[in-house]
This record gives sequence, C-alpha cells and structure tokens, in this order.
Amino acid sequence: MDDFPRTTIEDLSVSRMIVGTNWFLGWSHQTAARDRFIKTLQTRQRLADILEVFLRAGVDTMLGNRPESPHLEEAVKDAEDRVGRAMVKIGTPGLELRAPDGQAINERVLDSYAAIGCKVCMPHQSTTDALLDRLERRIRRMEEFCRMIRDRDMIPGLSTHMPEAVKYADETGLDVATYIQLYNARGFLMQLEIDWVHRIIHGARKPVITIKPMAAGRIQPLVGLAFVWATIRPEDMVCVGTMTADEAREVIDISRSILDNRAATVELQKTRSKASIMT
Repeated sequence: MDDFPRTTIEDLSVSRMIVGTNWFLGWSHQTAARDRFIKTLQTRQRLADILEVFLRAGVDTMLGNRPESPHLEEAVKDAEDRVGRAMVKIGTPGLELRAPDGQAINERVLDSYAAIGCKVCMPHQSTTDALLDRLERRIRRMEEFCRMIRDRDMIPGLSTHMPEAVKYADETGLDVATYIQLYNARGFLMQLEIDWVHRIIHGARKPVITIKPMAAGRIQPLVGLAFVWATIRPEDMVCVGTMTADEAREVIDISRSILDNRAATVELQKTRSKASIMT
C-alpha cells in the first residue's frame, strides 16, 4: 500500500494525517474516570503497537510529543525500530509567562523539547491564547518565543483555540510555519461557528493542522473525518486520536476511502437490531 498523502511544513515533509496523543496520555475531554482509564490502559507496549500501525501506513507525523511522558517517547522508539521509519515529532510546550525567572524556565523547556527530537515546536494554546491581544490585533511576546524555537533548530508554529490567532499571525508576519486549529462538524470546543472557522482555515497563509475532528469521541469516525477531509485544503492536515491499534487501522482506512472517493472496508459494529440486514 502506498504511503498516506503528504504535505510540507516549510521544507519538512509530513503526513497529512497526524497521530494525536490525547487518547495516549489521558486527556479524554469527557470524564475524569475516562482519563484515569486511559492512563491505566496505555502502557509502553500498547502505545508502540498503535504507533506501528500508523508508521506502516506512512502516517509518520505525531502531535504532542513531550519530555514529561518518557513512556510515550520510549514507545515511539520501539515502533520506529520495528518499522525502520522515523516519526516526525511536533511538540506543544506550555511556556512560563509570569514568573520573574520565566526566561530561564522557558530556555530549559524548549531545550527539553529539542532534546527529544521535535522538528516542529508550537507553543500550546494555554500560552498562545493568553497572549492574544484583540485590541492591537497581535500575539504579544510570540516573536521572542519563535526566535528561541528557531535557535534550537525547530520550526515554530502556533497552537490555538482562538481563530483570531491565525489572522493576527498572518497580518503581522509572525515567524510561524503552521497553525493548530479546532475544527469539527459539531463545533465542539470551537469559539466561532463552523463556517467562520472554515473560512479562516482556507484564508490562512500557512498549512493548518486541524484537531478534534471527531469531537473527542462525540462524532463517529466516518462522519467526523468525512467532514474535515472534504472541507480543508490539500496542504492542511488532520490530527486523529486513537486508543487501540484496531482504531488506528480504522481511521486510516476510513480516511483513505474518503480521499479516494470509495467505500471504506472497515468492519462495522454488529448488534442484534441489525440482524435482518446482515448478509
């Protein structure tokens, strides 16, 4: 099977499907009980099995690598060794904005992300959106952080939940190469209507990584993925979260079927109420 379709972030080749990490690390956006279940379930072995599926399909780009999660980094290495292919890592660090020694803290944070091999570094939404200035139409201090990221041979990007951030970064010529933007058919966590965010993505001067396509499990994969793949540009990406290797296979096959305009071959869920139509 051919590799999954690709795009670029500056001169870095990345897969258009990106592996998400929320369902690896325990951020379900559902309940505390679900978060605890994920953390208990996701061992190094299980994570490596999931990542192996993605790598073998040519989905070799990952969002959310973090030095604070060594078992995840070990699982990445295990999967890379099995497949003989490297994972392109994208980090989303939270940066210190208020402490007197914030500069030193942020130097150490960015050093740690460079040390685990992140190729792209996108300050987390908790950093970006705290600095967004609607009055001045800019993102305060982000130029400083972008320079620090470049100094460590990483490509700077911008992670945000606020659609304005994309427009302000473009208007001010901020040195970033890609954006993270919430985008799903339910409008889950989105701060503007879906059609407005769609317009902002299509007007962005840099490729956009769309996140939460299945609204953290609230939308079926076929529905969520069909909407996003059909309404973004060829240079944009979709970040998907999965909890098992089988789920990884499903989202890969569903996405390929959508992009190829064919029916997916994934096994459907069977219940007794469907007995009369199962042949």
